[in-house]
Amino acid sequence: MARVWQHPFLNVFRHFKVHEWKRSTKEGDVAAVMDKTLKCTVYRIRGSVSASNYIQLPKTSTQSLGLTGRYLYVLFRPMSAKHFVIHLDVSTEDGQVIRVSLSNLFKEFKSTATWLQFPFVCEAGTSRKDLAGVAPPAARWTCLQLDLHDIVLVYLNRRHSHLKSVRLCANLLVRSLYTSDLCFDPAVTVAEAQRAKLPVTPMPREMAFPVPKGESWHDRYVHIRFPSGSSAAPSEPVQRSYSPPEAVFPRHMPQLLPRPAAFSKSRQDSTSPVVQMLGPTATCRAPSASGPLPENGLSCECTEVSCVVGSSGRSQEPSACVEATDGRTAGHDLQASAHKLAVVPTAPEDVAMHEPLGRKQRRPEAALGKNPFQQRSFLPDPVLRLKGVIGLGGHSTKWALWTKDGAAVVYPCHAVIVVLRTDTREQRFFLGHTDKVSALALDGSSSLLASAQAGAPSMLRLWDFQTGSCLSLFRSPVHTISSLSFSGSGALLCGVGKDPHGRTMVVAWGTDQVGRGGQAVVLAKAHTDVDIQAFEVASFDETRMVSCGRGSVRLWRLRSGGLRSCPVDLGEHHALEFTDLAFGQAQDRHTLCVPPSPNARGPVPLAPSALTCRLPGSYVCGRSGHILEIDHQHMAVRHARRLLPTQTPGSSLPRKQNFSLGPGIAISSLSVSQTTCAMGSEDGYLRLWPLDFSSVHLEAEHEGPISSVRLSPDGLHVLSTTSSGHLGFLDIPSREYNVLARSHTALVLAVATSYSRGQLATVSRDRTVRIWDLATLQQLYDFTSPKEAPCAVAFHPTQPAFFCGFSSGAVRSFSLEAAEVLVDHRCHRGAITGLVASPDGSFLFSTCSQGALAQYDCTTTHCRVQHVAANVVCQDARPGPNTLAISGDSRLLAFVGPSKYTVTVMDAASLDDLLRVDVSTLDLASSRLDSAVAICFGPAPPSHLLVSTSSRVVVLDSTSGRMVRELSCAHPVACPSLALSGDARFLLTAADRAIKVWDYSTQAGPSCQVYIGHSEPVQAVAFIPGQQQLLSVGDAIFLWDILTLPEKSPPGSILDSPGAPQTCEAGLNTRQLEDSVLGANGLPRRQVPVPSQTPPPQLGMCAGPCESGDGAFSVSDEEGPSEESHSPKGVRQPSGPPVLVQKEACGAGDGAWVASGDPWVLGMPPSSCNQPRKQGTWSIRRARAQPAARPDSYKHFTARYKSSLTAKNVSSPPAGAERLRLKAVVGYNGNGRANMTWRPDTGFFAYTCGCLVVVEDLHSGAQQHWLGHPEEISTLALSHDAQVLASASGCGAAASCCQIRIWAVPGGSCQQLLSYHCTAVQALAFSLDDRLLVTLGDYGDRTLALWSTATYELVSSTHLPEPVHGVAFSPWGAGELACVGQGTLTLWLTQQRGADVSLQVHHRDPIPEAVGAGELTSLCYGAEPLLYCGSNAGQVCVWDTHAGRCFLTWEADDGEIGVLLCAGSRLVSGSNTRRLRLWAVGAVPELRRKGSGARSSSVFMERELTLDGAIVSAVFHNSMDMGVVGTTAGTLWYVSWAEGTSTRLISGYRSKVNEVVFSPRETHCATCGDDGSVRVWSLASMELVIQFQVLNQSCLCLAWSPPCGRPEQQRVAAGYSDGTLRVFSIPQTAMELKMHPHPAALTAIVFSTDGQTILSGDKDGLVAVSRPRTGMTFRVLSDHRGAPISTIQSTSKEYGDFGVEGTDLWLAASGDQRVSVWASDWLRDRCELVDWLSFPAPTLMEVRVPGALWAGRVPAHLATVCCTPPQAPGCPPPSLAAFCPWDKALLVCAGLGPHLEVVFYSLRQKQVVDKIPLPFCAVSLSLSPGARLLAIGFAERVLRLVDCVSGAAQDFAGHDDWVQLCRFSPSASLLFTAAHNQILVWEVTGC
Repeated sequence: MARVWQHPFLNVFRHFKVHEWKRSTKEGDVAAVMDKTLKCTVYRIRGSVSASNYIQLPKTSTQSLGLTGRYLYVLFRPMSAKHFVIHLDVSTEDGQVIRVSLSNLFKEFKSTATWLQFPFVCEAGTSRKDLAGVAPPAARWTCLQLDLHDIVLVYLNRRHSHLKSVRLCANLLVRSLYTSDLCFDPAVTVAEAQRAKLPVTPMPREMAFPVPKGESWHDRYVHIRFPSGSSAAPSEPVQRSYSPPEAVFPRHMPQLLPRPAAFSKSRQDSTSPVVQMLGPTATCRAPSASGPLPENGLSCECTEVSCVVGSSGRSQEPSACVEATDGRTAGHDLQASAHKLAVVPTAPEDVAMHEPLGRKQRRPEAALGKNPFQQRSFLPDPVLRLKGVIGLGGHSTKWALWTKDGAAVVYPCHAVIVVLRTDTREQRFFLGHTDKVSALALDGSSSLLASAQAGAPSMLRLWDFQTGSCLSLFRSPVHTISSLSFSGSGALLCGVGKDPHGRTMVVAWGTDQVGRGGQAVVLAKAHTDVDIQAFEVASFDETRMVSCGRGSVRLWRLRSGGLRSCPVDLGEHHALEFTDLAFGQAQDRHTLCVPPSPNARGPVPLAPSALTCRLPGSYVCGRSGHILEIDHQHMAVRHARRLLPTQTPGSSLPRKQNFSLGPGIAISSLSVSQTTCAMGSEDGYLRLWPLDFSSVHLEAEHEGPISSVRLSPDGLHVLSTTSSGHLGFLDIPSREYNVLARSHTALVLAVATSYSRGQLATVSRDRTVRIWDLATLQQLYDFTSPKEAPCAVAFHPTQPAFFCGFSSGAVRSFSLEAAEVLVDHRCHRGAITGLVASPDGSFLFSTCSQGALAQYDCTTTHCRVQHVAANVVCQDARPGPNTLAISGDSRLLAFVGPSKYTVTVMDAASLDDLLRVDVSTLDLASSRLDSAVAICFGPAPPSHLLVSTSSRVVVLDSTSGRMVRELSCAHPVACPSLALSGDARFLLTAADRAIKVWDYSTQAGPSCQVYIGHSEPVQAVAFIPGQQQLLSVGDAIFLWDILTLPEKSPPGSILDSPGAPQTCEAGLNTRQLEDSVLGANGLPRRQVPVPSQTPPPQLGMCAGPCESGDGAFSVSDEEGPSEESHSPKGVRQPSGPPVLVQKEACGAGDGAWVASGDPWVLGMPPSSCNQPRKQGTWSIRRARAQPAARPDSYKHFTARYKSSLTAKNVSSPPAGAERLRLKAVVGYNGNGRANMTWRPDTGFFAYTCGCLVVVEDLHSGAQQHWLGHPEEISTLALSHDAQVLASASGCGAAASCCQIRIWAVPGGSCQQLLSYHCTAVQALAFSLDDRLLVTLGDYGDRTLALWSTATYELVSSTHLPEPVHGVAFSPWGAGELACVGQGTLTLWLTQQRGADVSLQVHHRDPIPEAVGAGELTSLCYGAEPLLYCGSNAGQVCVWDTHAGRCFLTWEADDGEIGVLLCAGSRLVSGSNTRRLRLWAVGAVPELRRKGSGARSSSVFMERELTLDGAIVSAVFHNSMDMGVVGTTAGTLWYVSWAEGTSTRLISGYRSKVNEVVFSPRETHCATCGDDGSVRVWSLASMELVIQFQVLNQSCLCLAWSPPCGRPEQQRVAAGYSDGTLRVFSIPQTAMELKMHPHPAALTAIVFSTDGQTILSGDKDGLVAVSRPRTGMTFRVLSDHRGAPISTIQSTSKEYGDFGVEGTDLWLAASGDQRVSVWASDWLRDRCELVDWLSFPAPTLMEVRVPGALWAGRVPAHLATVCCTPPQAPGCPPPSLAAFCPWDKALLVCAGLGPHLEVVFYSLRQKQVVDKIPLPFCAVSLSLSPGARLLAIGFAERVLRLVDCVSGAAQDFAGHDDWVQLCRFSPSASLLFTAAHNQILVWEVTGC
C-alpha cells in the first residue's frame, strides 16, 4: 500500500511543498525565477561553492522521503561555464544508505561501499582528452532519467528500497523532481503514441517540456537515461527506449551511455553539445541474485577495448581509464573494479544490445567485425579469497582490542583489520583501507568498529562489526589520527591527530545515525598546544573525556557544540611524560589512571608516595615509573606511586628506593578492571596488581617492550602486544600465557614453501628467518642474524632443512629437526640475490650481487659446493625471489645475466650455456630498451620461460628462445615477482601494492583480476604446492584460497589435446601425509574448496585397449602369480570415453596401462575363486591406479604416518604361560572413520584404538581386546543380528594390502581374513539380511567390493571413476545400495544369476544446484523411499529413491557433514565444525509429494551440541534419544538429547604420549603428551580425573612427588618444550609454580627423595637443581653439555654409602652414551660425583620407510626420481639407564655401546656384572620393583618381558608403532606402555 499513492508518478516538489520550505531546506543563493523556455517558475541555485548553495529534501538528515519509485526524473539545466552537483541518498533493502553523486566537477567514476560518483560530461566540439568540465554556453534543459534499481544493483550488487533524500547543489536551474515505476519517453506525446501505436509510455503532460509546433523535441532538449541498458522490469533483459519512427534517436543528438554505445554525428548541427555519463563498465551486468558479494580479497578485472573507426572515418580514442580508488565491501572483503571505457560512434540503426564489458578479446577480432564486447569469462569472479594473514601492527602495535564477549580480539595488520577468535584461531577481515591503519576503536556493544588510516588527510571508516560491512567512509579534518575512542553507547567518536600546521587537534563525531543509514557528523573540533598521547571518552559520562601526554593531563567536556578542556594540577609531577590512561570502574567515578617514562629492568616493588592516602573506589595508573590517580572533582592528583627496580645500579644488595630517587621502569600501557590493574612496561614485563598495589599478583615476561595491555570484559584475561610483533593474552585463573600471533617487524623480502612439510619460510629486513605452519599460520622457528641480513630462502625438497642466503655472501643450511646450522658456505663475495633448489633435491643454486653463480650438491645432509662461475649473473639485479629459476624437471636453470638485457638458460647439472635471449630487442617498435626483471619456468610440456621486463611479461620457448606470447600492460611499473601455477592455468604477477591473477590458459588476450590489500609494495608471490592456495608477502604475509578447480593438465600437453583419452587422476598431495590438507583436517570451511589435481604422467605407450581384457582386477592367492580376470560372457560394456587403469599389483607391477570402455568398470571373480583357501584367508590383488588427489572431504581415512617396521619371527608365549595380560586400553582412535559401534538392545559396545578392537562393558568398564590387525584400523561394521563384526585396517609396513577381519562377536575370535583393497578401506556395510558385505576403498583405491557372508568369497567388484565418500545398504530391500561422492548419487542393484552375483548401476543422479560445486559426503536412509545425503558445504539433500530425484535441500551446518543418522521422524547430523544437531524431519514425507516446490521451513532443529572435535562416528538408539559419538579429538561421548547433555565416556590422546608416572599410594597415575596436557587418571577405573593444559607447548617429561605423609601435598612437576617447569597441585587442581630454569626444552625431570628439590635436564645437556618452595634454581650442572639428557633418576641411599656423603643417589644419562652417578645432600648444598660411565658409539638405528607404504604416498610426478623409499640418516638409540630396584648398587643400561644388549653395572665393583642380549635396539626400559622383571620396548612394535633370574623372555604384540614408553607401577602389579598416542595397561601375573 505504501507504493499506491506514488503511482503512476509523483511530483516531489509539489508533494513536499518546496515553496513553503517547511519540509525541505535551502541554503545560500536559492531563488524562484521565471524561465522563458519552459514558461514556468523554476528554482535557480547558484554560488561559487556548491556545498554552500543547495536545496535539500527532506529538511533534516534523520528524516526520509520514502519514495519507492524505480525511476527518478530530474528536470534541470546546468548553468553555462559553471559546475553543479546532485546528491541522492538511496536506501537498500538491507538498510544500507548509498550516496549517488552526479557532477560535471568529477573527472572519473569512483565508488566505495556507500558512495558512487558519476562524472556528468558536457561536450561541444572540443577535444576528448578532457571530457569533464563546465557546461557549454548553450546548455539546454535536460531530462535526466535515473534507474535507481539498476544503479544500486549493477554497481553495488544490492537491492534498491527507496529514495531517502536529495540535495541539489549549485549551479543549476531545476524545475522539479519526479519518481515513478514507469519508464517514460519524454520525446513522445500521448497523441503520438496512440496514433502510431508505439509500445512506449509517453511522458505525462505535467512532466513534459513544451515543444513549439513544427519543431523537434530533441532540437530543444536533452534526454539522458542512465544506466542506458536498464531494464523495464527486474527480470527482463536490457531494453531500448523506443521513439516514433521519425524521431528514433535523432541524428543531431548523440546519447552517450556508461557502457560502450555509439551514435552518428548530427547532420544538422555538428557543434551541438554532447552530454555523457561516465561509469565503470565491467559491472554493467545485472547479477541474478542480490545477495552480498563473495567473501574474498580485493579484486579488479581489467579490460582492454580496442579503438574502432566510426562512421566518419576518424579513429575514436578511448576515454580515460576509470579506476576505482575504493571498493565495495561485502562481508569482510572488498572488491574494486577498474576498466577502460570506449565510446564508439555508429549509426543509430546499428545500435544493438551488447554483452557486459569486462571480458578480454584479441584486437583482430574487432577488426574482423566481431562483437568486441562478447569476451571470454574468467570464473569464478573473484577467483581468490583471503584466508589468513600473518602480521601485526604496521603503523603501531598498540592497537589490540577485546570484543564484548571476550571470544575474539581485533587488531590491525597494516591496511587490514583482523578479528581473531582466541579459541579456534579463525580469522576474518575488514578490508578497504589503502594505507596503514593508525587507530582502532570498538563501541561497548561490539557492534560498531571505527578505524583510521594513516596519511594526510586521514580517512576514517565505520564498520558493522558483526557483518563486516563498511557503513561509512569519511575524511578527517586532521592528518594521521593517533587515537580513537568510542563512548559506551557508540553514539560519540573522538579522534586525536595533527592539523596541517602541526598543532594537535581533537575532533568529536556523532555516530548515532550511522547504523540507520546516516553519516557521521562532526560535532566539535578543538585545537590545543599540549601533547596528547592517549585520549579516552569516559564510560560514566559520554560528554566527558580525558587526555594525557608530555607534561599534561587534561579533562575535556563536550558542551553546547564545543570541546573545552582544563588541566589537572599535577604539582611536582608536571614535567613527567604520560603515555596511557584508563578509567577506574569503582563506585567513585571520578577516578582516572595515567602513566609516564624512563627505562629500567628487573623485579619490581612499588614505592608509595608520602602523599599516598587511599580513598574507597579510587584507582591508580601511570607512566615513567609514576602511577597517578586523578580526582576529577578537584582536578588534582589524589595518589601517586612509582614502579622502581629492586636493585640500584652499582649496588650489590637490593633495597627499597626512596620515592624520588633513581630511574623508574617505563610503563607504556595499563588497563583496569573491578579488582585488577594490568600494566605493561618497556622492560617487557606484564604485571598484575591488586587495586591497593600491595604486591604483584602475576608477572609475565615478554620478548620485547610491551606496547599495549587490555583486560578482557570479564577481567579474566589480559591481552598484550609488543613492539617485537607478538600478540597474546594471559589467562589469569590458570596463569597461562597464550601466544595468538607473531609477526615480522619489518618488510618481508622473500618466501619459500615446503612441498612435504606444509611449512612456510620467510626472510625480513628485521634480520630474522621464520618458519611458519601453513595450516595454523603459527610460527614454528625463528632464526635471528643480528650481524648480517638474510636476503633469500629456499626449502630442501626432500629433507627437513632449508637454505638461506645473507648480505655477507654466506649461504647456510639449517636443520628443521635440530634447529641448528648444518653447513656454512662462503663462496660469494657479494650479497645473495637468488637462491633456488632443484625440485628433485639434487642441486642448490645461488647468485650474488658480484655476478657469481654457485652450484651445490645437496643430496646429502651437509651439502657441498660443486661449481662457482664468475661474472655470469647481472650485477645490477636486486635481491628477489624470481632472479633465478629452475624448471620443474630440474634440467634447466635460468637467470638474468650477464647484463640486465639478457636472459641465460643453462643445463642445471653441467652449467653449460644452452640459450641466451636479448629481451631488449623483442619489441622493435619500442623507443626504449627493455630489461629483464624477473623470470620463472612454466610446467612442461610445453617448456615455457616467462620473463618480466620493465614494460611487460613475455613468454619464451625455453628451447629456441622465440617469443610465444606476451602480456602487455601487466602493471604500470615493472613486475619484480611472478609465479605460474603447476597446472599452467593461473599466472600471478605483483608490482607495487597490487597482485594480478591472469587466466593464463587463455591463449589470446587473457583476462585478469587485481587484488589489493598490501600497504607496501608486494615483494614476492608464490603458489602453494597443490595449487589450492597462494601467498603474497610484503608488509605482511597473505594466504589466499583459490576458488576454482585446477586444470588436470597444462595446455598444449598430450593429455590436453582434442580427443585425448580421459585419465585417472594422478599425483598425491604430499601434505596429506600429515593430514593437513585443506578441508580435511577436521576444521570448518567458509566456502567449498576444490580438490587439487596434479597433471597425470606422460604415457610412453598407446592408450588404446589392450587385447588381454579390460583390466578390471586380478586375482591371486598369497603365493602364486596374479592372473588377469575377464568380464563374463553376456555382459556388455557400454560405449564411452576410455578410462586409463594402471595394472599394478599391490606389491609390484609391470606398469602397463589398459583402457576400458566403461567409466564404471564392472568385474566378476574368476573360477579360481571357488578353490579352497588357506587358513580361511581370501586374498585378491586388484589392479591399482595411480595415486589420486585427496578429495575435499574429511570423511576419508588417512593413517597416521609411521616409520616403524613390524618385527618378524616374533613368537608369542604359550597360552596360559603369559606373564602379562592386557587389562585396559586408554584412548579412542579419532583418526578412524565410523570406527565405533553400539547395540543398545544387547549392550555390545566396540571401538578401535590403533590396531586393536576394544570391546567394553559400559556398566563395569571391563574390556576385551581383539588383536590381529598389523596396522591402524580404519572402520568397523556390525551385522544386523549383532553376531558378526567386520574391521578393516590399512596397508603399511606390515601389510602390502588392507586387511578385513571378520570377528565372531560371542567368542571374539577371528573367523575370516579378507584382502582386496590396496590403500585403505573407507566404509563397511552389511545388507539388511546380513547375506552380503560391501567394502568401499578410499580415494586412492576407488573400488567397491561385494562379499558373500556365507563363504566370504568375493562375488563382485567395481572400479569407480571418482572417489566415493560413503556407502549404505537400503533398509527396504537387500539388493539395493547407495553411494555418494563427487557430483553424483549412485544407486546400485545386486542381481543374482544362479551362484553369480553382479552389481549394476540402477541410476546416477547429479547433485542439486543448491549444493553448487560441492560433494556429497554422507548418507543415511529414512522412511521409505527417502534417502538423506550430507554435503561438504553443509547442506542436507533429501532424495526420492523411487523417482530418482532430489526434492528438498536445506542448510544444516557451516562445514562438512560427515555423519548422518535417521530413525523415525528425527535426523542427526555431525560435521567438522564440531557440531552435533538433531533435526525434526517428520514433515519430509509430506513434502515429497510437493516435488521440487518443497520448502525446508517445515524442517527445524530441535537440539544442538558442540563437542571437542569433528564428528567421525555416531550410533544412536532407535528412539534417537541417546547415543554414542566419536570425535577427532580421540573422545567418545554419551549424548542424551532428552537432557541436552554430553558425557565423556572414553578420552585419549591425539598426539604422542611422553611419560607416565604414579602416585605413591598407586591410586592415580599421570600422563603427559605433545599436546601440552598433563592428565591425571584413576587407576581403578582408568577414567580421566584432572587435566592441566598448556597451549602451544609440548609437555616432554613428568614427575610425581614422593610420599611425604600428607596427601594434600601431592604435586606433579612437568617440563615443557619452551624450557619452563610447572608444578601442579593435585588436591587443589591448580598450578602452584612456574619456573624457567632452562633455555631449551626439558627432556627429563625428577624429585629428590624428600620431595624438596627438583632435578631437570634439557636437550642441551644441562641439569638444573631447583627448589619448588622458593622457585629458585640454585645449581646448574653442565657436565653433559652438548647432548640431550635422556634420563634422570633418583633413589635413596645410606649417608656414607659408596664413600660419599649424602642421602640421595641420582643418575643422568645423555645422548652421547654417557652416564653420570651422583650423591647429594641438597639441604646442605652438597653434590659429589660417584661414577662416570662412557660407552663406545653404538650401532646407528636406521629408520626405514617401507617400500609399499612409500609407493602409496609418493606423488606421481616424483615416482620416476623417488622410486625407492628414503631412509633416515643413522641416529643413535636413546641412552637408557636406571637403578636396579632389588639392588641399588646395580645400574641397568640399554642403548649404550656397540652391541644390542642390556648391561648390569655394579657401582661397588666398578664393572659390568651381567648382560642380556636383545634382538633390536631398545627405545624404552623399566624394571619391576617387585619380581625381578625387566620390560623393554622396541621400535619394531614389540614389548619384551625378561625374567632377570632365569633369563626367559616373552614378546607381546598389540602396539601399532614404536613402544616408546614402559613403566611399572610402584606395586609391580601393572605395566604401562605407550605407542605414540596409544596407552596400554598390562596386568603382571605371577608377581
